[in-house]
Amino acid sequence: MAIATRARSAASHRGEAADLVLPAHEALRAIRLVAEGREAGRAGLVLAVGSEGRIERLARLIWALAPDIQALIFPPWDCLPYDRSPPSARAMGLRIAALSWLAGQPDRPWILITTSEGLLQRVPPRDLWESATVRLSRGGAIDVGHLGAELTRIGYREDDRVDEAGEFAVRGHVVDVFPAGYYLPVRIEHEDGQVTAISSYDAASQRRTDEFDELILRPASEAVTADRAGAEASPLEHRLPLLYPSLETIFDYAPRATILVEPRAEERRLAFLEQVADAQGSRARLDGGQHAPASGRLYLTEEDWQDLVRKRSLRHVVDAADGADETVPSFAAEARPAQALARFLKAQVEEGRRVLAAAGSDRDLRGVARSVERALGRDAERVRSWDEVLAAKPGAALAMVLDLDRGFVDPRAGVAAISPPDLLGSRARRAGAERAEAEIFDDEEFRVGDAVIHLEHGLGLLEGIEAVSADGSDVQDTIRLSYAGDAKLMVPVSDIDLMWRYGSAEGVSLDRLGGASWPKRRAKVEAEINKAAVELARIAAERRAIEAPAIHPPRRDYERFVARFPYSETADQNAAVADILRDLASGRAMDRLVCGDVGFGKTEVALRAAAAVALSGKQVAIVAPTTVLVRQHLQTFRRRFADFGIEVAHLSRLVKPAEAKAVKAGLADGSVRIVVGTHALAGKGVAFADLGLLVIDEEQRFGTAHKDRLRALGAHAHVLTLTATPIPRTLQSALVGLQDVSVLATPPAERQPVRTFVAPFDGTTIRTALLRERRRGGQSFVVCPRIEDIEPMAAQLKGLVPELDILVAHGKLPAEQIDETMVRFADGEGDVLLATNIIESGLDVPRANTIMVWRANMFGLAQLHQLRGRVGRGRPRGIAYLLTDPDEEVSDETRKRLGTLERLDRLGAGFAISAEDLEQRGGGDLLGEMQAGHVKLIGAGLYRRLLERALLTVRGETPPEEWVPELNIGVSARIPADYVPEPEVRLNLYAKIARSLDGAAEARIADEIEDRFGPPPEEVAALLALNRLKRLCRQAGIAKVDAGPQGIALTFKDRTEQDLAVEAALKEDDSLGWRNGRLVSARPTETMEERLEELEALLQRFRLDARR
Repeated sequence: MAIATRARSAASHRGEAADLVLPAHEALRAIRLVAEGREAGRAGLVLAVGSEGRIERLARLIWALAPDIQALIFPPWDCLPYDRSPPSARAMGLRIAALSWLAGQPDRPWILITTSEGLLQRVPPRDLWESATVRLSRGGAIDVGHLGAELTRIGYREDDRVDEAGEFAVRGHVVDVFPAGYYLPVRIEHEDGQVTAISSYDAASQRRTDEFDELILRPASEAVTADRAGAEASPLEHRLPLLYPSLETIFDYAPRATILVEPRAEERRLAFLEQVADAQGSRARLDGGQHAPASGRLYLTEEDWQDLVRKRSLRHVVDAADGADETVPSFAAEARPAQALARFLKAQVEEGRRVLAAAGSDRDLRGVARSVERALGRDAERVRSWDEVLAAKPGAALAMVLDLDRGFVDPRAGVAAISPPDLLGSRARRAGAERAEAEIFDDEEFRVGDAVIHLEHGLGLLEGIEAVSADGSDVQDTIRLSYAGDAKLMVPVSDIDLMWRYGSAEGVSLDRLGGASWPKRRAKVEAEINKAAVELARIAAERRAIEAPAIHPPRRDYERFVARFPYSETADQNAAVADILRDLASGRAMDRLVCGDVGFGKTEVALRAAAAVALSGKQVAIVAPTTVLVRQHLQTFRRRFADFGIEVAHLSRLVKPAEAKAVKAGLADGSVRIVVGTHALAGKGVAFADLGLLVIDEEQRFGTAHKDRLRALGAHAHVLTLTATPIPRTLQSALVGLQDVSVLATPPAERQPVRTFVAPFDGTTIRTALLRERRRGGQSFVVCPRIEDIEPMAAQLKGLVPELDILVAHGKLPAEQIDETMVRFADGEGDVLLATNIIESGLDVPRANTIMVWRANMFGLAQLHQLRGRVGRGRPRGIAYLLTDPDEEVSDETRKRLGTLERLDRLGAGFAISAEDLEQRGGGDLLGEMQAGHVKLIGAGLYRRLLERALLTVRGETPPEEWVPELNIGVSARIPADYVPEPEVRLNLYAKIARSLDGAAEARIADEIEDRFGPPPEEVAALLALNRLKRLCRQAGIAKVDAGPQGIALTFKDRTEQDLAVEAALKEDDSLGWRNGRLVSARPTETMEERLEELEALLQRFRLDARR
């Protein structure tokens, strides 16, 4: 740390305080930074923190505490030095927003938060941003063509689906754009060259959130150029010195700022300089020294930094000890939480301290404030800044929106803050709990070129959407399908609810139109599904009939156990735990599946279930498929159950015979309360004194025989199954009543998405990435698709990174050696684990943050997603490189498939990827191999429909008939191409409309359409009306409607003139008559609107469900 010493010496020489002592509690640290920022004024503070994850966290706290201070987020590039992959548009946008604000002459105090890497990187000149910014205002002029060109120039890319930063789409009278640096995309509506509305919207639901008068679009790339194609052809770092001959630094933007450097930031700075030098040398060797610019042109050198230190005000941050006087007790763990809170708060008031109720949302704040008010016997006053807190009288009760992980006591300021986790423990809606549910793509989204299943005609190819006009009538859209022998079928869009997406067309065998193959296949699968539904329902009914002891864990011990969880629970985790506790208390045997994306907290859910049962005096068995997983679970369970007087034992082939004998004896006499093991737990000689809960982790990795034996263990116990195989919600809905399912789709608040790159194998990138990981104290995986690839890759790695320790694991090694290697790696030994996909599931290596998958095109999407889930489980952000062979041609289909992983690198993407991959993988993990085969035969969408119908039948309910009413009412009902230009988008809107099941769903779709594309034309309004009428026809049993200006004729599917409902209608209404087998209303209508209203009123009279 010689540099740190020199910095302190220089600072001392200038007569400045060398160190700034800040509290360890993040909120208290933010409070002190606010004071420092105010003192610095418009000259500003630049703070280098020790990790990227804390940048936004600190900024949010500062925004809440001091709205008058501008907190600027300035992340480093989230890619490697001299990498061929660019930084993300979001990171770029945040950086550019900060640079633009500083370039515009700050008008108030400000704090810029970054890392050492952010400080060292050179940036574009200050005069760039004004000319590279697009401004739009409501009521202002807009030229859509010019806007598209400008967005492309400043780094945005056009994409039909705008759900990632830096994307835009032009749709009729709407422009969607996801501004770089924003959290939500923005919709710009326009008419006749004028902006009519600007609003943010949710990318998943497409619903508006907020409206704005003005929108400022800053670049999505630091390389601003009209030649985007040329810009994308070379790495960003290579282009910057060419575009801007005079690059600047953050210190040029902030010449008078005080620099604050946290301890780890200084260590990172030194490591980063080493990394830059190594990467530059490696890239120069690889490219023959022709393209890689000198590191000094892109980054501050050590000499540059020392020169800055001598000239600037630099202070080193020193962490204060986290004193006991700063902490707040966990009231939830107390026997009488309300009384404990009241005692604590009254003591604080007696000390003259203000009491502050704090929470991250208005909803949570109301709950905390009520608790504080009850404890103190008076109302809490709402405040909106830390200044207002300090201005309040000593002993005051206050409430403020401030997102805290835990409360604090600040003796210096005279404030005690209480947060939801302090009061509620495991039941708190902590940071991130109100986040929108992770976007889950519908597995039935149609794509041109994909295979589809038509209920009546079988497997065909979706070629597109085509407008046709028959006999000079109104133009209507049809769906063009291609079948075997190049036969074509034009399907009216009104029949789209008889179609389901099958999946990729690659390698499928199309059905022949009018052939016998599809009817036979459908009949066979339907018969087998019906049979399977009976069996599934029988098993579920038997399971529900099994009585089990009602378990109510002792509250104080359970909350004390929960309080040892060091992170914030997600909303889904809390919901899953609540479901489990309810199941355990029901008196019936629980059979619940917890399905969660990789790293979303299934283990914590299992731990709490185990605690509830073990603390109630019963035994718990946790079964995992591998000894490595068993060992990791054992460590986790022992750590969490320490100090609770509960023995956690281990049973697998790694346990010596004498120890195994003792464990079995302990299970038999009840002295061993919790056991973790492999399928050895279902072996001979294992008996439980009082088994209350069986937890099966990764059930799909057990064979059928093992599954049966394991299930026999829990025949009279509660059963909890964990799986990382994401189940689309649409398929999950088919299982209602068969097995209870809890889905963890919300990412943990602390976890960052794994940054994913798809690129050809590149020696410089490999070396730089692996060395960077080692320098930041982490480990890396390198994964090969085949065992024969391991040896050549090992040789390559030894040549590229001879200084790293590489461990090897693959399926041909003895099982004991594989276990030993993986355990060593999980314990922190070795820098790189070179392996096949045997690491795919379950292996938890906290220090592993980088994974490289060689020949990624040879893996399935779900496999690749599972693999990248092995990294990024700690604080550092995980990085995944999906590598292809540069000497092999990669097909467009493969590039598209891998691009899915790159595009869906957000948290919770496993559900979207599962939808992409289900048709390849089948549903075997969930429903057994036979059912998986059915999914492959008829596709997931139709399979779900058939299973739902079969289950309704088994339950004694009548499934709805599958027929489409025919409506001839003389109106053009369609989505015009000039309103929604993209054929796929139109197609999927037709599907959404057709599949809306009730008025509420129809209203949501109508709102979405108007939000996305602007006010709908008459044809779209008519389409929505016709869909509603079609639904009423089904409910009324009407097969055909003919309507015109002179009247309406209804053709019933099954009714006759003698039908009681028809007889009653004929008696009540003289305008009705029965003619030629049709019920005719002779009321004339003048307008289409009147005709639709008259028809809807008539259909409502005959609804079967309304008269039951």
